[in-house]
Amino acid sequence: VASALAIFALRYRYKRSTGDQRQQIRWLAFVGVVALVLFILFVVTAIVGGDQDAFDPEPGTGQPFPYADFVLGLLALTVALGIPIATATAILRHRLYDIDVVINKTVVYGALAGFITLVYVGIVVGIGTAIGQGDRPNLGLSILATAIVAVAFQPVRERVQRFANRLVYGKRATPYEVLSHFGERMASTFATEDLLPRMAQILAEGTGAARSEVWLKVGAELRRAASWPESNGGASGVLPLPDDELPAIAGVDRTVPVHHQGELLGALTLTKSRVEALTLSDVKLLEDLASQAGLVLRNVKLIEELRASRQRLVAAQDEERRRIERNIHDGAQQQLVALNVKLGLTKTLLRKDAHKTQQMIEQLQAETVDTLENLRDLARGIYPPLLADKGLVAALEAQARKASVPVELQANGIGRFAKEAEAAVYFCALEALQNIAKYANASRAVVRLTQEDGDLVFEVQDDGEGFDPAAVKPGSGLTNMTDRIEALGGTLLIDSTPAAGTTVKGSVPVVARAQDRELETPR
Repeated sequence: VASALAIFALRYRYKRSTGDQRQQIRWLAFVGVVALVLFILFVVTAIVGGDQDAFDPEPGTGQPFPYADFVLGLLALTVALGIPIATATAILRHRLYDIDVVINKTVVYGALAGFITLVYVGIVVGIGTAIGQGDRPNLGLSILATAIVAVAFQPVRERVQRFANRLVYGKRATPYEVLSHFGERMASTFATEDLLPRMAQILAEGTGAARSEVWLKVGAELRRAASWPESNGGASGVLPLPDDELPAIAGVDRTVPVHHQGELLGALTLTKSRVEALTLSDVKLLEDLASQAGLVLRNVKLIEELRASRQRLVAAQDEERRRIERNIHDGAQQQLVALNVKLGLTKTLLRKDAHKTQQMIEQLQAETVDTLENLRDLARGIYPPLLADKGLVAALEAQARKASVPVELQANGIGRFAKEAEAAVYFCALEALQNIAKYANASRAVVRLTQEDGDLVFEVQDDGEGFDPAAVKPGSGLTNMTDRIEALGGTLLIDSTPAAGTTVKGSVPVVARAQDRELETPR
């Protein structure tokens, strides 16, 4: 009954276990299965041999089957040696009871005890015997031995500790050393492109993994930013990241997400060699490193986003410069050239035909007015004069009247703000209205301006078709809007649902800027 209960208990534990614990139980279960098979075989051989006294401790008169004693010996040997061997394998191979810590301390303290003993015996006994005082205590030699032990203890302990670490962890460092080195290296000044490869290297060396990878969240994608050893193998370098949920990464043994202040920033992955299983201590070390890597990934992400933003700003500036050059060349410049030619014709006709000259002058006057209007339009494209003179509300009212979709402006109590804040909100609202006219198929739109907690808040809402922000990649318009707002320390949010319209909401801090402007105004 006890044996049956033990078997069922082991099976129950095996079904509920995972990872290292399941590997530990497998060895003991293997011994149990072998013992059970041998026990059944022994019963069969005893019955077939007709030896009913085979189970009796008192020897009987019958002759047992020739193989019964042999099978019984194998059964006893399996139980006597198999269980200790299975337990030792679970301890040493699969780290049962965290035996690596016990072995490490045992080696260190045993070696130190041996060192102290050898020094004392070598000095007190050896030198005492050499000078003829080996049969009685010598206080001077004892003090000398104590002094040598005190001086050499710390260097010897450090060397013994390194030897014990190498013995227990192999080429890997202890988990404490890995975390300590990680903090020291990340605190050092490294170039941005070196941070993530160093992190992957520390992770691989600390866990003894065949491969480690650092993944970075960029927008709605998860990108492999670094790996150790450096190679192009493994999973794809870019994976979709739907709803900020970490996707399954093929070809790795363990994936741990990296968060900072509740935001998913990336992931760390480990891949062990085929002959080595992932241990609980490896998983714990991976999770500890992931908890410390959040700030590092955030800094790298901010630097990458800043670099990309600068590239977009430079590209936008170049594109805008080329647009202005094209507009001037194709519009105002051609009109001015035509005016110059007509002025020459008017000069020629001045003495010949007064009536025709009068008509030419009137035509030149009309064309001059058109040229001035074109130049004003160009200037408005750079910075609208109405925005500079009358402010944000008046400029948006003028644009609302020109919009192809009916636009309602709600802006009670909105005054003047810093020039850059008004320009950012104006152009973002204008971009949102243009997107509504092009894509939304809306019947109306509402633009709201409010001031909340020191921020100028704008909101552009429509009742159009809407879209799924997670499935649609942001275009250049939305990207430029985000760059404009974030350059001033603000935020921009896009809230849209298919068949339920879209809302673009942003905010820009304005109180500090307005106060600065008032202080700078000469009195």
